[in-house]
Amino acid sequence: MQSSDDPKPKMRVLVGMTGASGALYAKRLLQQLATLSVETHLIMSPYAKQVVDAELPDGLELPQGVVNHQVKSMQIPFASGSNPPDAMVIVPCSMGSMARIAHGTSEDAMLRCADVVLKERRQLLLVVRETPLNLIQLRNMVAITEAGGTIMPASPHFYNQPDGLNALADTVVARILDHIGLDHDLGVRWAQES
Repeated sequence: MQSSDDPKPKMRVLVGMTGASGALYAKRLLQQLATLSVETHLIMSPYAKQVVDAELPDGLELPQGVVNHQVKSMQIPFASGSNPPDAMVIVPCSMGSMARIAHGTSEDAMLRCADVVLKERRQLLLVVRETPLNLIQLRNMVAITEAGGTIMPASPHFYNQPDGLNALADTVVARILDHIGLDHDLGVRWAQES
């Protein structure tokens, strides 16, 4: 039991990366989480590593403190309902990964963790990166939403006139942080004085 004198426990966030385009979103999210008082974990699909190689010339350097888990191991804390994370963000989220989550296949550690997050009524955000969408994909999005997850298309905004790719990606990262309940200073909000 935690006494009233103990500091508030850190929020535990699990970041998943799949093979969809958009590795920069994950990189910027991990960098932002490192600046906050958050226990951060990462799990990557094999295809995510290929996307990182293609999209991030300098690779994906993990900030200090990020715990990297193997996708083929179920020996990670969040693969059991007895130890769920506070939030899981899959960014970028491929349509294939979303479909497997929507249908509960749990065939690897990332999919199992997403299943745990849903069944334990924690926050699951799928930052999808696809356009246009077919009916199967839309129905999978409805299934995830009905199960308690949040579908968050990686739709950057331009009203703050971002001055580069990082600033543009941060408009999506800011929305992710908002939805998992973390304060940040990533830009000016709509109709807010700068």
